[in-house]
Amino acid sequence: MTDIETVRTEVRDWLAENWSEALDRRSWLDTVIDSGWAAPSWPEQWHGKGLDPAMTSVVIDEFRRVGATDTGMDKTHLWANTVLAFGSDDLKSRFVRRLMLGDVDMCLLYSEPGAGSDLAGIQTRAVRDGDEWIVNGQKVWTSGGRAAEFALLITRTDWDVPKHRGITFFWFPMRQDGVEVRPLRQATGDARFNEVFMTDARVPHENMLGDENNGWMVLQTALAYERAVMGENQRRRRGQSDDQAVRSAEDERSAPVPDLSLVELARTVDKNGDPSIRQGLAHLHSMVQVNEWNNLRAKAELAQGTSSSVVSLGKLAMSGILHTAGSLQESILGAEGMIGGTDSPRAADAAYSLLNAFFTSIGGGTDQIQRNIIGERILGLPKEPELDKTMAFRDVPKPDMERP
Repeated sequence: MTDIETVRTEVRDWLAENWSEALDRRSWLDTVIDSGWAAPSWPEQWHGKGLDPAMTSVVIDEFRRVGATDTGMDKTHLWANTVLAFGSDDLKSRFVRRLMLGDVDMCLLYSEPGAGSDLAGIQTRAVRDGDEWIVNGQKVWTSGGRAAEFALLITRTDWDVPKHRGITFFWFPMRQDGVEVRPLRQATGDARFNEVFMTDARVPHENMLGDENNGWMVLQTALAYERAVMGENQRRRRGQSDDQAVRSAEDERSAPVPDLSLVELARTVDKNGDPSIRQGLAHLHSMVQVNEWNNLRAKAELAQGTSSSVVSLGKLAMSGILHTAGSLQESILGAEGMIGGTDSPRAADAAYSLLNAFFTSIGGGTDQIQRNIIGERILGLPKEPELDKTMAFRDVPKPDMERP
């Protein structure tokens, strides 16, 4: 087994020879992916170094030390990790590198109008038709849906088993006649969410991720990666396009640390001496710092093809950080914070931050779901009763269900 100091020395020497801030981003991505340092714990066959997953943190530290980017994809790249863990070799060869380069626009087709907090209650149907599956149903709260080339899709493929056991997971082609994407307007004025309608849409059988009717396990792993990304210090900005917002979740360079940016704002409006503001900034800084430690803990536990309940701590914490930061931003501005539009750009930004914090409270599993996961899987509290958990999904008493 390679020891820590050997890895540290190797990556440090490689960075000294290859890294420069003057490098074009695309050229750098090609270089770091080909080297294996972008995802050091992945197998060499799939652009990794074959190192122990614990070594990724060492590599990330060395990259950060010199200001280099684009490592740690084996911990946080939702799309590539999911394909690598559950896809066929053909899917891996077609998509893993393209995903690492950011050349594939993706979205998630999980939630439905009647299955949001309880994803196991999905009703979108997939029926086998030779070498393809025919998909009918509706999804909602889909970020990036209008630009997406492919989606991670969960479907109901067996109605005669309990709800968690009849789900199948697909790598789904979005750009086909059977898919309609409609934007949903948010309180911020953005339309980053969409609803997606699938009518006799098709997906090749070879695009199945994991085994038939075992998609719940695939979903848990994919959700863990998504929550790990959302638990990072990120903040969606007013004016960002839908595509930019999605990509920023995988680009830590685009994410200002909220406590530091608000310290500067307080100084600018001469509120840095106000005791209540100072207390709020200290509280926010503590939240940010603890979340960073929890993210390191979650990444250390997130081995390839597995999930970690600890990521729910980071995801919930980031939601709290953004809500706290938005409220504090309004408090720092005082009466000015009530002004909107072009009269006060910083007040408009504060209002946007306050409203947009709800994005993180919903996406990747609501705050309430994260609390359930933390309570049950980390604190060991009793599970909430589920009367339909062992019932065949077809027999679940749900008046709006369209049973095949």
